[in-house]
Amino acid sequence: MGLLKRTTIISRAFLLFGLAAIIITVLGGRFLFVQVSQEIDDVDLETLANERWTNNEPLEGERGSIYASNGDAIAEEVTSYTAFAVLQEGYEGAIDDPAETAQTLAPYIDMEEDRLAELLTSDQFQVELGAGARQLSFEEREEIEDLGLEGVHFRPEPRRYYPNQAFASHVLGYIDRGTDEAVMGLEAGFNQELEGEGGSMSYQVARNGVPLPGNEEEVNGAYDGNDVHLTLNSNIQLALEQAMASVDDEYNPERMIAIVANAKTGEVLAMGNRPSFNPNNYEDITNHTNYAISDHFEPGSTLKMFTMAAAIDSGEYDGDEEFESGTYDPGYDHTISDHNNGEGWGTIPFDEAMERSSNVGFSKLVNEVMGADILYEYLDRFGFGRETGIELPNEAPGVISEGDLDAMYTGFGQSSAVTPMQQIQAATAIANDGQMMHPYIVDHIENTNVNETVYESEPEIAGEPISEETAEEVREQLVEAVYGDNGTGGAFQVDDMSIAGKTGTAQIPSENGYLSGHGQNIFSFLGMAPAEDPEIVTYVAVDRPNLSEDEQGTQPVSTIFNTVMHQSMQYLNLQPDESPGYEEEGTPEADSIELEDVTGDRSEQAAEAVSEQNLEPFILGEGNRIESQYPFAGEDVIGGEKIFLVSDDNWEMPDMTGWSVRDVVKFSTATGMNIEHSGTGYVRDQSLEPGSEAGSHDSVAVEFAHHEEEDENDEQEEEETDEA
Repeated sequence: MGLLKRTTIISRAFLLFGLAAIIITVLGGRFLFVQVSQEIDDVDLETLANERWTNNEPLEGERGSIYASNGDAIAEEVTSYTAFAVLQEGYEGAIDDPAETAQTLAPYIDMEEDRLAELLTSDQFQVELGAGARQLSFEEREEIEDLGLEGVHFRPEPRRYYPNQAFASHVLGYIDRGTDEAVMGLEAGFNQELEGEGGSMSYQVARNGVPLPGNEEEVNGAYDGNDVHLTLNSNIQLALEQAMASVDDEYNPERMIAIVANAKTGEVLAMGNRPSFNPNNYEDITNHTNYAISDHFEPGSTLKMFTMAAAIDSGEYDGDEEFESGTYDPGYDHTISDHNNGEGWGTIPFDEAMERSSNVGFSKLVNEVMGADILYEYLDRFGFGRETGIELPNEAPGVISEGDLDAMYTGFGQSSAVTPMQQIQAATAIANDGQMMHPYIVDHIENTNVNETVYESEPEIAGEPISEETAEEVREQLVEAVYGDNGTGGAFQVDDMSIAGKTGTAQIPSENGYLSGHGQNIFSFLGMAPAEDPEIVTYVAVDRPNLSEDEQGTQPVSTIFNTVMHQSMQYLNLQPDESPGYEEEGTPEADSIELEDVTGDRSEQAAEAVSEQNLEPFILGEGNRIESQYPFAGEDVIGGEKIFLVSDDNWEMPDMTGWSVRDVVKFSTATGMNIEHSGTGYVRDQSLEPGSEAGSHDSVAVEFAHHEEEDENDEQEEEETDEA
């Protein structure tokens, strides 16, 4: 029995040992397999561990900036802050009183107190605090920090910022803060170029999410987006924005459009729309359309310059040939009337059709002189009916209505619809001796990561629709349209600069035909300067301004056009020229004169030196010596020009009656006095009485008017006096 028992025990021991060996072998083999393969059930254990114990944070490449031509940033990334809360108990810097924190913080991040309290008591290491806690400015961050809330922290992040507010807003577009999506304009159109390339940073963390001490970060670097440099001139754009804002306040039109371009190159120097918006506060936007390129409408009489160009260039035009103005019945049960209620001006030559803006004359040019086919051929040459290709999204192609009757109406600006940018492009052909320039707004693009220019634009000829001789003849007619005795564009005369251009009064289609009534039109002007060899082409349109009964649609349009043209002349260093009627205003003809430096001279001697240069000295103050002068020494001026000499800070207000806009601007620059102005032409009235004490801290309101307006007012006053 003892031997059997012992044998049994030994057998059981061997059995248990064998089972243990098998289990150890299986488990060991399994461990060895896992160690070698790093997998269980096709799950990569190393990857799983890294995911659980490694924190990966994205790194954003900074979005590229957008610059004006002078290098000023008009869209850029700035640092903003996102608030978050650390909740982990026992962790230094965590929330200690969620209820009190929620009550205090909620109003600052636009969140309901109950919702915030719920977030602050959740089972997480840290929490984001909603959209209202994102993209905080430095001042907003300081406000929250001053609350002294334990556990609330800030993370710096980039934010898109537009330092000039509503400056060229439809050109730029904006970035939606909620979705980080580019909306409208260059932001959307060049999103791929502007957008940076993201990277990442990874590091090991403990179970509670706290970074492990001593571990090394792995960084895959991000790349910043490219910078886009524009052709927009900051000064001209600012002048345009201010002029449009002034007209918007005074006339409250439905909308406004303006474009300024370099006639020689096609560079867009300024572009504006109303209604406008501030891209920093895009939530308030009411108009998402860049009317300058995305909207087409019947242009009215501005299109007549291209109809005339077609007639002349085709060889069918005889300017001395006469036609009967007033009304024209070409058949088709339609009668075409001139703008003076169909009265016309009797029998007149075709050379007067542009000056008088005769609808009858232009419809006869199409129907009886050159034919519809030739008109359509030239409209195609000028680029109407297709996109210009400017680097902005959503450009409209326009609509050219075809047919004999439509051709007659198109000839004077109805029936067919074109865009403002198409008119600018076509006008460069007339300004540029027949060479039509492709409009562009992007000058170059830079990759700042490697300091390399990756794109650079250059002037491009879009076509040569007309000859040099035709362009010159059309410009001569456009000068008459502004300066001629019968011209419709007299309001667009700019002091010291000759203007060639054409007014437009476009009808607006409605369900019941065209809108009717005073001011129910799109009033426009397409002009270029200097007329003999234009450097600038400008288009301005004002849609349905609120006009008083005695106001014409040219008034709000000319306020914008004349201001911008005058400022453009200064900023582009264009010399004053002898515009038609220039000598009639009493300004002597002279070549440019380099102005002497008379600062420091005795006042009498300085005045004498300026007079000897055939210039008009204007001394401000009663000091013994000249402290400053404007224009500055060395600048080129013209004979008879006013030179302002300041002898001290206190002076008597001069009588500005009859002064030109240029004189008033020089006076403001010389003295530092702020000028508030209205109207166009020459000074008719001023708010500060001549002879009253004044200084650089003062402001003066100045009213401009053209001489013919002054004469009419004087006659009216005389009539009222006689009646009394």
